[in-house]
Amino acid sequence: MKTPAAISAKLERLAASNTKPRVLDLFAGCGGLSLGFQAAGCEIVAAMEIDELAARSHAINFGKGRSEDEVEHHAKPRDITKIDPEELIEDFGLGPPSRAIDIIIGGPPCQAYARVGRAKLREIAEHPQAFKIDPRADLYLRYLHYIERLKPLALLMENVPDILNHGGHNIVQEMVEALEAMGYEARYSLINSAHHGVPQMRDRVFMVAFHRSIGARIRFPAAVRSCDLPPGYEGTRAVALKLIDMFGGSAYVRPDTGGPHLPKAVTAAEAIGDLPPITLHREGKLRRGARRFTDLAPYRKGVKLSDYAREMRSWPGFEAGAGVYDHVLRYLPRDTLIFEAMQQGDEYPAAHRVANRLFEAEARRRRIARDSTEWKALHRAMVPPYDPGKFPNRWWKLRENGPARTLMAHIGKDTYSHIHYDSAQGRVITVREAARLQSFPDGFIFAGTMNPAFRQIGNAVPPIMAREMAKAMMLSLRDALARVRPAMEAAE
Repeated sequence: MKTPAAISAKLERLAASNTKPRVLDLFAGCGGLSLGFQAAGCEIVAAMEIDELAARSHAINFGKGRSEDEVEHHAKPRDITKIDPEELIEDFGLGPPSRAIDIIIGGPPCQAYARVGRAKLREIAEHPQAFKIDPRADLYLRYLHYIERLKPLALLMENVPDILNHGGHNIVQEMVEALEAMGYEARYSLINSAHHGVPQMRDRVFMVAFHRSIGARIRFPAAVRSCDLPPGYEGTRAVALKLIDMFGGSAYVRPDTGGPHLPKAVTAAEAIGDLPPITLHREGKLRRGARRFTDLAPYRKGVKLSDYAREMRSWPGFEAGAGVYDHVLRYLPRDTLIFEAMQQGDEYPAAHRVANRLFEAEARRRRIARDSTEWKALHRAMVPPYDPGKFPNRWWKLRENGPARTLMAHIGKDTYSHIHYDSAQGRVITVREAARLQSFPDGFIFAGTMNPAFRQIGNAVPPIMAREMAKAMMLSLRDALARVRPAMEAAE
């Protein structure tokens, strides 16, 4: 196919100057994808994020070396449904829109899955203003609109496995068709981050596309770690892939899951074991309230660092120095003894049994009559109220010798899904430990207090996973540029 002028101009600029590809991060959050692409040799030139604190986190971390006014401008929350691509490019001062962006990355939120179908997605390719037809369902349409208007060389989209089978629709396959109408070749895969060096079993869909005219080969990263996923993950994966297995998906690529020849997945102990223990809650020194990141928690001395911990401390541009400031946790006074008595890998039913056992022992010690008012009050004070039959996965205690389970955004509400494996500490994980499990380096700063920081971390793409995806894309882009250079030299 004929190469559009906008695509040719970008290829020629990159081939001639060896400059870094310019990246726009849509639905950027605090910047997990941005950090991975930056580490792979890209320049993050603009971002779009509607959440105020997440947008500020992105600005703080990717605005280093810029003036205070520039950082504040970057930190403004922006609503993609209200800003056109050309407006955003002008807002960031990036020059002509058709030449401004080489790669678009992002993960549109999933609220509109049930409302966006194949016809609507194709419509955006034919009618760039189609997003205005249904403002309730325009997040994916807006993502496609930005691609259509800015014509990047390449793009990456990340999302949850449900996007492959939502209401009988494989939304990603439908997006592939819409992108094909725009001149892009796209492929997608369901990848678990534990196979790529992240200490977390996190299944996510990644779609990669290149403009067909540049002839780039679509690659997905090879596994570097082995990990046997628990049955729950396999079940979720089977449901997500049902439509592909049933009808086929020509654009779906089976992920590389490694094998026994590879080292095991990075463990929780390797990820967070070097961070200082916390016992304030056991000493009566922890109080309820917002946790601000004002106090330095020095690194433990004399601890042998894992390769992973060493990388988290020394990520270029995000070194932490003597320690971290966000090693803070939630105040949960009822549960310390429960956390202590739980075994690694225990879930809520086991925790509930432990709580009842502790309660009964305390009631006997106090000689409280069964079913008395005092007995019932003690039960309420010591035993979590949730039905263990309805909430089996609500709590989980990390296994020190294995990766963590998926960190979710709602970790900001209670953190019970990730209880520290060290019984001597009897606690849930801290903000920094969550960041480590998500592969954010120690020098990465989260704006706001504890709860919004947890939410930003849970919503993010693990930077190491993003980096591995970016490296595979950069390899394909370099191959394309290598084909362009001889033609440029011959024309001179």
